[in-house]
Amino acid sequence: MGILTPEEINQLTVAERLELIGELWDSIENKDIPLTPAQLAELDRRIATFDEDIKEAVSWDDLKVELIARAP
Repeated sequence: MGILTPEEINQLTVAERLELIGELWDSIENKDIPLTPAQLAELDRRIATFDEDIKEAVSWDDLKVELIARAP
């Protein structure tokens, strides 16, 4: 696929545009996404507390059951 013009992009279906977004996102390497010092600090904090936090985690199946039970 060559470079698409904005007009060509607008002619794509929503599904095709979403696929294009996915391809674009996947083409970006982690090293190419700059993080601020605050973002790096937050990632470090989350990694440091991961093992403790996971003890309080709820599975998707359990959460889904709880949400269904709460629904009016």
